[in-house]
Amino acid sequence: MIFHFLKYIKPIWYFNLKPRIDYCYFPAESVLKLNVFQLELDKNYESELAQNHDLAWRAFQLGFIVKDNNEGLNFWEDNKLPIIDEYRFFRKNFHKAWMFYVLIIRLVTFHNPFVEVQAFWKTRHIKRENYFKNHFKYNDYDNYESELVKSNPLVSVIIPTLNRYDYLIDVFKDLENQTYKNFEVIVVDQTDNFKDDFYKEWELDLKYWYQEDKALWKARNEAIKASKGEYILLYDDDSLVEPNWIKEHLKTLDFFNADLSSGVSISTVGAEVPEHYNYFRWSDQLDTGNVMLSKEVFSTVGLFDRQFEKQRMGDGEFGLRCYLAGFKNISNYRAKRIHLKVNQGGLRQMGSWDGWRPKKLFGPRPVPSVLYLSRKYFGNQLSIWYILVSIMPSLIPYQFKKSKALKLFAFVLLPFLLPLVLIQVLKSWRLASVKLKEGDKIEWL
Repeated sequence: MIFHFLKYIKPIWYFNLKPRIDYCYFPAESVLKLNVFQLELDKNYESELAQNHDLAWRAFQLGFIVKDNNEGLNFWEDNKLPIIDEYRFFRKNFHKAWMFYVLIIRLVTFHNPFVEVQAFWKTRHIKRENYFKNHFKYNDYDNYESELVKSNPLVSVIIPTLNRYDYLIDVFKDLENQTYKNFEVIVVDQTDNFKDDFYKEWELDLKYWYQEDKALWKARNEAIKASKGEYILLYDDDSLVEPNWIKEHLKTLDFFNADLSSGVSISTVGAEVPEHYNYFRWSDQLDTGNVMLSKEVFSTVGLFDRQFEKQRMGDGEFGLRCYLAGFKNISNYRAKRIHLKVNQGGLRQMGSWDGWRPKKLFGPRPVPSVLYLSRKYFGNQLSIWYILVSIMPSLIPYQFKKSKALKLFAFVLLPFLLPLVLIQVLKSWRLASVKLKEGDKIEWL
């Protein structure tokens, strides 16, 4: 890890694991200077190693992307940083409430209390920094003439749908208005009252079929296998996009010599929009509602794991497989979508709004597929940190994630709900163990 304390609040972050091919996601100072990206070392760290780690972290957060150079900081080595440098880094980057959380975790896990409290106290005056206003700008992007776009490859836009004909109307209208025209649309319809007539008379190269099983990942897998495009563009049935959406995905893949373009999704409900959704950066997630990738990626890593059927994080697990295989994934703010997150239809009809809120009182928390992912790739210890950091936010309904008052209420409420939450977590852990014993259900092209 670039800083060890990250594991306490970002335990299942993609970049905690080493990929098969390291494309220098965290650059060294020499790489930054070579690319005329000026960042100063923070000399207040005690160790030179921590200074370099901090510099690389800031470059990553600010959107610095190395296209071809493979020189960088080898932070995969288990380098031990001074504890005070760990606390300094944390205070610079995270809300002060997390500092108390980390201190408590360190104390209850039998680390030296004198060293921990002293480092905590000495760094108390350090203020949290906001890097995002000074992010790296790719000024040559706007005038970039993409050879990939000029070559006019066929793109397959894949849309699974369930009981959302009213919203598919706008989805199809947006696709009809795309400036890039060489694409097919494949719809796998799982609607209760399937309407064949709905798909008539659209000005699209439209293929569709009815799937009796209400199974999201089966639908996407079957559509990918039936696709003819060189590039796959995964999309949702409750979204809105601009006319240049497909073109911007292709252009970004070409500009950064990348394998995946993860368009940002602006949700109309739920948590606040992250600040880094306003510029290019390495992506640390994959959203199957808005991502373009070469079809060859599926040949390397496989299709979607059907262990996630009717549950959550199947897209996150697939994105992690792509990362571990060494594929480059760019967070593409130029290919954004508005995600309506409507109440009716879709995965919410089969599951819940998010992976951490059970629909029944004694249902598993989180849904078992969440712990299946974390335990499979990150192990049990980091999965425990993941549970601890996620429990309190899970007490807040998804629609109200922005509410600070509810966050405070959840904090006060947690001790009273702890016995119930413990039962829910243990149930999820047990069911995740069953999934792990069964193994993955990944199909291949």
